[in-house]
Amino acid sequence: MTPLGGTAPAVAELAGGALAGVALAAGLGERLRPLTDLRPKALCPVNEVPLLDLALARLAAQTGAGPAHLAVNAHHLAQQIADHVGRRAHLSLERDEPLGTAGALGLLRPWIEGRHVLVTNSDTYLPGGLGDLVSGFDGERCRLLVRELPAARQGDFRHGGRPVDYVGACLLPWALVRRLQATPSGLYEVLWRDLDQRGELDLVVTAAPAIDCGTPRDYLGANLQASGGRNVIGKGATVEGSLVRCVVWDGAHVGPHEQLADVVRAGDRHHPVTVSAC
Repeated sequence: MTPLGGTAPAVAELAGGALAGVALAAGLGERLRPLTDLRPKALCPVNEVPLLDLALARLAAQTGAGPAHLAVNAHHLAQQIADHVGRRAHLSLERDEPLGTAGALGLLRPWIEGRHVLVTNSDTYLPGGLGDLVSGFDGERCRLLVRELPAARQGDFRHGGRPVDYVGACLLPWALVRRLQATPSGLYEVLWRDLDQRGELDLVVTAAPAIDCGTPRDYLGANLQASGGRNVIGKGATVEGSLVRCVVWDGAHVGPHEQLADVVRAGDRHHPVTVSAC
């Protein structure tokens, strides 16, 4: 994982002005329950590293590290997020309700103040990083990281006549961010839909892995992609039974007579939590 220390790399100064990095981590994670009853989705580990740490690392590689350069929003189980982030990033608490992607940036406007914003969803596994998204940014147009879909699929947008899906990372100019309000709203509804209709969105196609970890199946898939297909067993976990394509969280337990396949095991010896990814 890219370390979070050091100075801002040169690319941040070549991207039409200074960059701020925002990791979105306020989601309820309803499709991952009961895992997200234990911890927020952003703290679910992929190959033993919390998704939020992976998100901060890919942002820091472009913006620099620390609370002057990085921000995290939090709502669901916000205290866990706050404790985990500590002083590594500025924390934006959404107290009454989650504000969505646009509302989160609206609340962060005083912190962003004049900078362009590199945004990534904490629950997306993007091991290829964000260098291609940032490279050549003109400071004027929204840029979205996307992947191509089969021609018969219905994508979020079209690029070169082909359907593409947004994969959880974008670069937004300050001139547009400054208009966002701290009210529940999404970037597609507030910005991207109209820009797309006018042909004013820049879509950057990636061939690197991009996995939205919103469902048990995809969350398990991200872990297996990161581990090279091996079972992932967290620190302090005990495994006495057998595992096939499984993730065992730190501190969890697999009993001697259990034969688990394609599941995520969390909890502890006395209160095991098992989520099927089939």
